[in-house]
Amino acid sequence: MTERAQQTAQHQHAQLDWDDQGRPLSSVFDDVYFSPQQGIAETRHVFLHNNDLTQRFSELAEHQQLTIAETGFGTGLNFFCAWQLFEQHATASARLHFVSVEKYPLSRDDLQRALSLWPELARFSQALLAQYVAIHPGFQRLQFAAGRVTLDLLIGDASQMFSQLDACVDAWFLDGFAPAKNPEMWSAQLFAEITRLSIPGATLGSFTSAGDVRRALKEAGFKIKRVPGIGGKWHVLKGQFIGLPEQPAAPLSRQSISPVKPWFARPAFNPSSRHAMVIGAGLAGCATAASLAARGWQVSLLERHSAIAQEASGNPQGVLYLKLSAHGTALSRLIVSGFGYTRRLLERLEKGQDWSDCGVLQLAFNAQEHKRQSKLAEAFAHGLLQQVDQPTAEQLAGIQLPAGGLFYPEAGWVHPPALCELLSRQPNVTLLSQHNALQLVREGEQWQAWDGEKLLASAEVVVLAGAAEIKSFAYSAELPLKRIRGQISSLKQTTASSVLTTVVCAQGYVAPARLHEHTLGASFDFDSDDLSLNSADHIGNLQMLEEISSDLSSRLNVAKQDPQTLAGRAAFRCTSPDYLPIVGPLADQQAFLDSYQALSKNAKQIPDIQCPWLDGLYINSGHGSRGLITAPLSGELIAAWLNAEPLPVPRDVAEGCHPNRFVLRKLIRNL
Repeated sequence: MTERAQQTAQHQHAQLDWDDQGRPLSSVFDDVYFSPQQGIAETRHVFLHNNDLTQRFSELAEHQQLTIAETGFGTGLNFFCAWQLFEQHATASARLHFVSVEKYPLSRDDLQRALSLWPELARFSQALLAQYVAIHPGFQRLQFAAGRVTLDLLIGDASQMFSQLDACVDAWFLDGFAPAKNPEMWSAQLFAEITRLSIPGATLGSFTSAGDVRRALKEAGFKIKRVPGIGGKWHVLKGQFIGLPEQPAAPLSRQSISPVKPWFARPAFNPSSRHAMVIGAGLAGCATAASLAARGWQVSLLERHSAIAQEASGNPQGVLYLKLSAHGTALSRLIVSGFGYTRRLLERLEKGQDWSDCGVLQLAFNAQEHKRQSKLAEAFAHGLLQQVDQPTAEQLAGIQLPAGGLFYPEAGWVHPPALCELLSRQPNVTLLSQHNALQLVREGEQWQAWDGEKLLASAEVVVLAGAAEIKSFAYSAELPLKRIRGQISSLKQTTASSVLTTVVCAQGYVAPARLHEHTLGASFDFDSDDLSLNSADHIGNLQMLEEISSDLSSRLNVAKQDPQTLAGRAAFRCTSPDYLPIVGPLADQQAFLDSYQALSKNAKQIPDIQCPWLDGLYINSGHGSRGLITAPLSGELIAAWLNAEPLPVPRDVAEGCHPNRFVLRKLIRNL
């Protein structure tokens, strides 16, 4: 098992003791989460006042954001106080981005109990509790106030999490348990990452004034002074980042942090208006439109059909299926982060009709699959997945099954059109249906979408989210997107089949009924371009159901089903060769090959040449059968690229999804 997988498996909730006044204390670190006397007052003094946040929030311009990073989320007290102050003083379109690391997050019950101590912050704390689901190791994004406030919870070791963060931090809350109690967190690597992430002039406040911390911060490039504390605390720290000395005396400042390569660096692109076109109103397009609209962009959402979600996103039921690796791959980490983000979005839909958290059971259908599942059970936390034996699996599913498997308790099924509707139903989004963009043209600073001789829309920014259809545009024609036909079958619920209580997967899946119909599927056909329903795929789906559960097959009267008349739906998935989605800014491929030709001779020789970006052109596609999990968070990734925000995934995951990865591999491999 990899080091990252071992750390994930060791993840656990905070172990708490409670004093006689109901206040939480860490059993592991033998320290308090906040002052027993005046916790809120200390937060406001140490972190808000010492970072001059009242003035800085007041001075934020239209659509400007301020990014705060914190060590030690704990009960969220610092976040709530910062959010409250931001709401009181910032202009209506300004945004607060709060990034906080927490190695041992509180369970939801413990968090609710702790937050009950602060009734004056109840409006903010209740908003967090409403979204406090699927909080698993890695990057977890939560959004509040209609997207105006973003909280990125980085669940894991502080130094490691910050080393994966791509952000520019304006202010630091150096919290967490005292250095004497938790020396591992206050490491040289942590201060090196603080240096890397800080903008010139970044400020900090710290409750601890320990000499080791002061010296480390000075070596990290901060001007530090001790200032009076509050209550029983004599001194706290206040600081400002002034940069590293030219000849640092300390080894900390000489630590090597890998620079961003030019083909993954953020484009130096600053559009004059906040108007974007998004082409394609499936899940990826609707998610992208929603993320941009939440940041004040006016979005023209172009769809060639008469309504949204008419292709692969139009299936009656999709499954939140987490196909993971025990080796901490980029795809696995994206899936865990994306699952959490989608799962929190679903809380805004009608349970039972639009989604269900019934859980997903992945059967161990052979010895090899059982072995793979055992490794996953070791690598991931029990709250995300659990290995269960056959009797337990049958109890969970309510039907007879051939084997046990992995159970994902927070997962379930989704009605994708409802999620698309939720995402596209934003004040700043204008749906332009029956707008079939056949050609994309650059005219001056504008991108223009044309249907023959008809100009459909124009904007400085365009996001291609039309699955494999985007290969018809000259600028994205070389992207290795592939269409895969999939067909589902719909079976009427029977009294006997109503006992099914969870999604069950093997080579395909069957879901509990939605509106009295079970969804069964889906076939994979790499060669067909025909979306007409065919009986062969229906027969294949029915055979797959028999393999999942002959009991359920009998309950659904499969033997009496006529494949010629069976209801269903066919659509194209769109996938990439490495199964990661393609998300990010596009470059001119030929200019890229010309600029970085030296890499074909020496892959380690990095030419100091700016990437030839196609300014304002982005892509969100290639989600395959994982779109419910990866597409919504990818909308946030596009918004982060365009708004100079912290990326919602680790930098190497964003690089793994980047469109440039294919032309870069082509160049290095001399293909």
